[in-house]
Amino acid sequence: MAESDPDKLPRPLISLYETIAGDEDARVCKDIPENACSAQPTNFFVHLVSNTLSKIGDELASARLVLAWLLGALGAPAAFAGFLVPIRESGSLLPQLFVAAAIRRRAIRKGFWILGSLLSGLAVAGMAVVALTLEGAAAGWAILGLLVVFALSRGINSVAAKDVLGKTIAKHRRGTVMGYAASLAGFFTLGLGIYLTLANLEEAGIGVFVALLAASAGAWWIAAATFTRLREDPGATEGGGNAVTEAIKSMRLLWTDRAFGHFVLTRALLMSTALALPFYVLLAEDATAGDLGTLGLLILASGLASAVSAPVWGRLSDRSARWVLILSGLLAAGLGIAVALSVWLAPVGTDHALVPGGWVYATLFFLLGVSHAGVRLGRKTYLVDMATQETRAAFTAVSNTVIGGLLLIGGLFGLLAQLAGTEVAIFVLALMSLAGAVSAWLMGEA
Repeated sequence: MAESDPDKLPRPLISLYETIAGDEDARVCKDIPENACSAQPTNFFVHLVSNTLSKIGDELASARLVLAWLLGALGAPAAFAGFLVPIRESGSLLPQLFVAAAIRRRAIRKGFWILGSLLSGLAVAGMAVVALTLEGAAAGWAILGLLVVFALSRGINSVAAKDVLGKTIAKHRRGTVMGYAASLAGFFTLGLGIYLTLANLEEAGIGVFVALLAASAGAWWIAAATFTRLREDPGATEGGGNAVTEAIKSMRLLWTDRAFGHFVLTRALLMSTALALPFYVLLAEDATAGDLGTLGLLILASGLASAVSAPVWGRLSDRSARWVLILSGLLAAGLGIAVALSVWLAPVGTDHALVPGGWVYATLFFLLGVSHAGVRLGRKTYLVDMATQETRAAFTAVSNTVIGGLLLIGGLFGLLAQLAGTEVAIFVLALMSLAGAVSAWLMGEA
């Protein structure tokens, strides 16, 4: 027991943990073994540091922003950029149902998170090499191939992270640790946005992107090294049989467990907050004639949204993750409806965009970012809390696989925007967010 004694941590870290936890007894444990309870202060900081670094690694290699700009700078055909987000999101979600069975066969699962982080770092390091050596379509194919590896690696991380989090951090601490990790990463993104805004991207060379990708690889590798310090007790191994068989059995949870099926429906509707983000960027690009200063403002808005809102959403998630989903959905719905109406009701003869000022679109992006942060934290906390140690990995994998499949048809909103206008796509996605808020209202508390 001495090896897992929390007092092995320096006293300042123990005090910091008790302050962050915010309760009179910060070591109170629910739904985790006694050994994990005594090691919780150490594990809290391991999760905090490793998750912060992984989120920073994600931001530095963002498919939505960094890789899209990189492909353009390398002269890759525009068609390649259209595959970035679908590969990044679906590629990390769809295989999880099969990965979960393999993870389940192991009593100690932190090694899967470490493996996923190492592979993620290798993938983005490979992208940096591509940026230095290839151009045009060859660069596009290479980056997409490496993005597949990166997305699959992130899928391993996702399943392992939630399962290990549920084993090592007690209820009413999980949302807090995820919230602070998102906040710290958000502040980093804020600083990155300031730098890119002041650095004059018009003059920047490929070296900027190489540096960003190299830093991303470093963040992933340091995160992997940090996670080796996690103190994890062996867990149940039931459900770790043949991957395909277990996948088919697990999919039945959608209709055999009504509460879980309702949660997946709610999450599917609220994925509209993620799908809407590129269309707000399109509005900004159109209104500012592609001014790269606006891109920096959007990055600032993204980082600020996470830094400001994530701790609040995290605390609220520990009280009621359901209400976080409701409020987040309502915010995205109200914002999208207001944006669409402002375009449709503009005086005849004026530009269809709102106004040319980049700060207006940064504000809109900030508000949508706040909503999206709430959806991400709320649904993660709700899923972990509603599941048991025996069902958590399966619930996570089924949910992510279903959402990954639905994301593949998310490109239809791009077609809608092209045929009917960007504001129409935003309006339809806002209605989805509203439906998601209503669905969350009808769910039970976890």
